[in-house]
Amino acid sequence: MDEQINAIILRVIERAPQWIRHDLESKDVSVRARAEETLAAMIANALEEGSGDSPGD
Repeated sequence: MDEQINAIILRVIERAPQWIRHDLESKDVSVRARAEETLAAMIANALEEGSGDSPGD
């Protein structure tokens, strides 16, 4: 994985809301899946935008 992509992913994970962090630890499969899908969408969006910062950066 190239350094820029790695940095973008790390910034998104660092900025992940607390509810996502909490739900990723859930034993409830549907709750955990929702958090995983949301985090994946956040990462995909940041990669599309070319940054892990706010949209449009």
